[in-house]
Amino acid sequence: MIKFGTGGFRAIIGDEFTKNNVEQLARAVARKMKVEEVKEKTIVLGYDRRFLSREASQWAAGVFAQEGIKVLLIDKPVPTPMIMFEVKRLNLDYGMAVTASHNPALYNGVKLFIKGGRDADEVTTKDVEKYIGALEDEALKSIDFEEAVEKQLVEIHNPFNEYIDEILSQVDVEKIREAGLKIALDPMYGVSQTSLRTILMTARCELDVINERHDTLFGGKLPTPNAANLRALQNYVIDGHYDMGIATDGDADRLGVIDNNGRFLHPNDILVLLYYYLVKYKGWHGPVVRNIATTHLLDRVATSFGEECYEVPVGFKHISSKMIETDAIIGGESSGGLTVKGHIQGKDGVYAASLLTEMIAVTGKSLSEIYEDICNEYGRLYMTENDYSVTQKRKEALLKAIMVDKETIDFPYEIEKVSYLDGYKVYFKNGGWVIIRFSGTEPVLRVFAEMDTEEKAQEISNIVEKALKLV
Repeated sequence: MIKFGTGGFRAIIGDEFTKNNVEQLARAVARKMKVEEVKEKTIVLGYDRRFLSREASQWAAGVFAQEGIKVLLIDKPVPTPMIMFEVKRLNLDYGMAVTASHNPALYNGVKLFIKGGRDADEVTTKDVEKYIGALEDEALKSIDFEEAVEKQLVEIHNPFNEYIDEILSQVDVEKIREAGLKIALDPMYGVSQTSLRTILMTARCELDVINERHDTLFGGKLPTPNAANLRALQNYVIDGHYDMGIATDGDADRLGVIDNNGRFLHPNDILVLLYYYLVKYKGWHGPVVRNIATTHLLDRVATSFGEECYEVPVGFKHISSKMIETDAIIGGESSGGLTVKGHIQGKDGVYAASLLTEMIAVTGKSLSEIYEDICNEYGRLYMTENDYSVTQKRKEALLKAIMVDKETIDFPYEIEKVSYLDGYKVYFKNGGWVIIRFSGTEPVLRVFAEMDTEEKAQEISNIVEKALKLV
């Protein structure tokens, strides 16, 4: 029953996200650690604000303690990237976060991290699944959490200062202080407010926060920082004349931004802005990595600076791996996650927000002005994104048609090539593209199209919708 998707193990609470499954997963990781004889047999463990997250972290801690694995438990809701940072800082082989990231409130889950503080790769997660299967007939054993703490098998841990200091050391705090920026923050009832408040106020920004209370239902919305969910922040930025609005998803590894004019900046825009800033203003050199459903405007920016843009499947573990392989300076995805060389090898919305703040301060330009500079130099691309809920039967039929039988769709533009790297992606000779793929975390078919006009992108999306009978 326990299967890892593109972002860890996620499931509906009370269905597959249960105490038994959390404990089984923890036992499998513990056995794997013991077989590998990893350094000191220690794991860092944390959690977010979701329903049962704290309890689930304690369930997992009790199993690790039973298995003889020392647990460093961050016993308060914290950003997932803080846990990843601690894995890297302490040179641990494994870390774990109880979170379902941006999934609906009905979900919870577990993310597993490996050496360097990055998402567990597919080899690791498949190995954990094998351990789970091999151990399913063995009775689960656990030590009571309070007893484990008393026996010092579980140590309450707090790396907050180290995490904040690391980010502050990597941004130009003095430039930000000189700029006197006014920023609005929407943590979307998640875990970013304490970290970002500390960083931005240390840099003397004027900061106001909305939606900061603890609400396991996330205000009745998805805790994902997309345009539809950030209307309140948009209005807040416009009415208050803020330089920027920042939003983070439920576990603060993804970022959404409202510019000074109240315009929602798509994650594609944020990734392009930061890569452009790093190479043009900070003088960094190196390639960029994006997933297969992320804007090709990055390719244009990279080419103009004599650099390469690498394409990988969806799932941040692929971005992290390719960045290490190519020594890339930044990597990201259209869903809002990105990472920068020198920090952790995984998504960090807190760090990305801090770097965007630095960008405004250093350039002396607003977000809208910098983005306009980029569009004037490289042109504009427009993307449509559509999600379609599907039954398992319908999913299997579509997978067979698209990935096995390789049925094609007729498009009115000349095709350059087709890729089955992750779903079905068609590249057009005019520079546009469309991809059809299933989500790795939800029962959803996703269709992304990018063209040089909004009308063309919508046209391509409509063709796919009609061809696959999605409505």
